[in-house]
Amino acid sequence: MEIKKQVPNNTVTRNLSEFAAPTGNIYETVMIIAKRSNMIAADIKQELSKKLEEFSNYADTLEETFENREQIEISKYYERLPKPTLIATKEFQDGEIIYRKAAK
Repeated sequence: MEIKKQVPNNTVTRNLSEFAAPTGNIYETVMIIAKRSNMIAADIKQELSKKLEEFSNYADTLEETFENREQIEISKYYERLPKPTLIATKEFQDGEIIYRKAAK
């Protein structure tokens, strides 16, 4: 997963009435963002695990464990990424999330 858009890494104050306008309900908006955030987090975790698996060393003892510079750089890259909730919020505001109401 590649983050292409500019997502702020900090907290931003938002107008709740504008934020809830697309759904008509702030709670529905929050649930849509939360579900998308969980999807993004799962994708990022899977991608990170796949990349770190290349460096896995099945050592029997702690003495055999060593640091790998590439592994550290990959971990630092993922630590610097914006949080999944911020990414999902930006996607929602940009209209990139498709959602539908369930029939009752």
